[in-house]
Amino acid sequence: MDLAAGHVAAVQKLSDPQCIGWRPYNLGTGSAHTVLEVVNAFERASGKKIPYKIASRREGDITSSYADCSKAKTDLGWEASRSLEDMCE
Repeated sequence: MDLAAGHVAAVQKLSDPQCIGWRPYNLGTGSAHTVLEVVNAFERASGKKIPYKIASRREGDITSSYADCSKAKTDLGWEASRSLEDMCE
């Protein structure tokens, strides 16, 4: 739902006379979550055990990835309002 609202806000921005061309926006919470946190949240939301195994990092894996959503908030008035648990449900 947050992502859909972000897309709507971006499309509405196109009708702004001050808007010239397109601009990229990061849509996210701005908070990083580990893979294990996401797995655990899905388990709580589904009530089912998700099988996984802990392994060493693979070559080329990044250490972290999260969105800087400040431009979306400033330009579009958009920010995520749902938690990781909400998203998994």
